Amino acid sequence: MASTRRTTGWDLAEGEHIVPGRIAVGLLGSSNVHDVYAAWDETILGIVAVKLLRPGSVNDERARRALAGEAETLRRLAHPSFPRCFDVALEGGRPHIALELVEGPRLSTVIRRQGRIGVEQAIPLILQLASAIHYLATTGTVHLDVKPKNVLMAPPPRLIDLSVARNVDAARKTTRPIGTDRYLAPEQAGTGLASEMGHATDVWGLGVTLHESLAGVRPFPDGDPEASGPARFPQLVVDPKPLPRDVPDTLASLIRASIERRPENRPAAAEIVHELDPLTEAIPPQPILGKVRVRAWRPRSR
Repeated sequence: MASTRRTTGWDLAEGEHIVPGRIAVGLLGSSNVHDVYAAWDETILGIVAVKLLRPGSVNDERARRALAGEAETLRRLAHPSFPRCFDVALEGGRPHIALELVEGPRLSTVIRRQGRIGVEQAIPLILQLASAIHYLATTGTVHLDVKPKNVLMAPPPRLIDLSVARNVDAARKTTRPIGTDRYLAPEQAGTGLASEMGHATDVWGLGVTLHESLAGVRPFPDGDPEASGPARFPQLVVDPKPLPRDVPDTLASLIRASIERRPENRPAAAEIVHELDPLTEAIPPQPILGKVRVRAWRPRSR
């Protein structure tokens, strides 16, 4: 969401009803606009993730539309790298969507804890994310917010938070920056290039995400969120930082190509998968990096 104002969350205790039939288990995460809770669903008789508008956003029509749009997008996607949407509940005081609960830490958390991830972890991750981005392209959809915080390191990794996703035609009609400043492609940055948004825009987000994963730092410096143009978006004019020397040349070249300023100079996601295929044979099976320990939760007897 474009808002930078952080509103107060719901602060729900374990066992408290979010709405009738959905009981809070624990807070999974928050943003400016949403709280995400693990919740027991009495219809499914299992745990789901509930993405809930925060109190300050409940009456924000734009936030409600974005939540509804995310649910609609997820319901028409059929790919293992996107969580399933089970329900949409926009009426009442706690508008939310109920999603498949995906166990695993965010990629941003893994980078923060480890400093960076190794090539042997990165290649399977790249293949899965590139597959997801390719699939989106075949449906005419752009995610527009590919970043480490929106990647869950589950088996398989999942690309989450489609709150700003839209079809390509709608994306090309935007007149303001859309997404997260540090990961925006030039055509997303409100610089009059919106007509060039498309599949390559998500490839840029993938490239920045992979650079940060392998180097521990983003390829471009942070800008001033109160400014405009290159002062807010240094990626418009600043060359990317180099990748570590232990990154294989094939992979480094693909990442550099993914953050070319001109969309037509970036590789397609399917091309990334094809080019990396020879490197996969040397990669051992990957361990699960973490779990959200909520699967065994059950309501306490009344």
